[in-house]
Amino acid sequence: MNYIVCHYSEIGLKGKNRPFFEKKLVENIRMVLPKSCSVRRLPGVVLINLKDNNSKEDIEKRLKKVFGIAYFTFAEKVDPDMKEIKKRAVEILKEKKIESFRITTKRSDKTFPLTSQEVSVEVGAEVVKELNLDVDLENYDFNLIIEIIESGAFLYGRKIKGYGGLPVSSSGRALLLLSGGIDSPVAGLRMMKRGLSLDFIHFHAYPLVSDDSIKKVKKIFKLFKGYSPNSKLFLIPFSEIQKKIRLEVPEKYRIIFYRRFMLKIAQEVVLQSQAEALVTGESLGQVSSQTLPNMRATEDAVFLPILRPLVGNNKEEIVKEAKEFETYKISILPDQDCCTLFNPGNPETRADLEEVLKIEEGLLDDEMRGLKKDCLKAKHILT
Repeated sequence: MNYIVCHYSEIGLKGKNRPFFEKKLVENIRMVLPKSCSVRRLPGVVLINLKDNNSKEDIEKRLKKVFGIAYFTFAEKVDPDMKEIKKRAVEILKEKKIESFRITTKRSDKTFPLTSQEVSVEVGAEVVKELNLDVDLENYDFNLIIEIIESGAFLYGRKIKGYGGLPVSSSGRALLLLSGGIDSPVAGLRMMKRGLSLDFIHFHAYPLVSDDSIKKVKKIFKLFKGYSPNSKLFLIPFSEIQKKIRLEVPEKYRIIFYRRFMLKIAQEVVLQSQAEALVTGESLGQVSSQTLPNMRATEDAVFLPILRPLVGNNKEEIVKEAKEFETYKISILPDQDCCTLFNPGNPETRADLEEVLKIEEGLLDDEMRGLKKDCLKAKHILT
């Protein structure tokens, strides 16, 4: 089986914009596959021609991470001729240890002389004649799919499920605040599924605390690169700003100000790139900083839109997706997050924005401006 047929779902609903999304999907597939693979866009599908030295296990693993693919399958190609189709169908089913079968035909090439139903009936009759197997449309042991497209007839059985959605970079670019916890990686992968290309920013307090959070985030970033090879990770030292906030901000507001200044710095990074928004892993009511008043008090710090794809999800739902995306085992590794440094015992849950702005007026002095510049200057970028 030296061919792979890739199918999409949502892209097919894009009307006149469909070619744009199809081209993005092809670009992303080419990006993750070895250069020896040929990738072509055909009506309704993307066709990949493999070489003999390509590892099918490796190819499958790579394609599963391409957003936009609903499912794909390894297939055998024959000429679009009924004699050839029948012959290969019999050969394939002869190798299976089965008692019953079904034939399912998809015909996107409307110039083919028979309808999908007629192809299925004729091929099924040939299999019964040659192999004496039972036809069972409901409780079959094996479903042989015949797909007739302009390039030929493709025969396959196993469908490999993809994530669907839209191709990465088809909806623009954004910057994800990546904490290393469970939530933010899931938020990032959700936005990639909606077509966003992401860069990542992680605020750390090293060397005041261990570099465990940095190590975790690097592992998560490596995983993300499988979904978005062109992503960057910005590592930002944040401890000096935290020290100043601790000294000059009322204890109950510390977390609010940590997040406000993280957003301000993240916005500066965005303005120096081609990104257009910030993404966070916030879920409404999950922790004290994620109440509605507190979210309003933090997002007021920037003018860029903040996307919160998890805002309506509970922890159980988020954990389930983290396990599906294979980020969970990394996220639960112990670390010292910078947000826990100088953490207040009783944080404010209903921040007053006017009071927050009044406190910030006294905080935005030359020293703080210098600290912000130092953070940006000291950033470490991974690609």
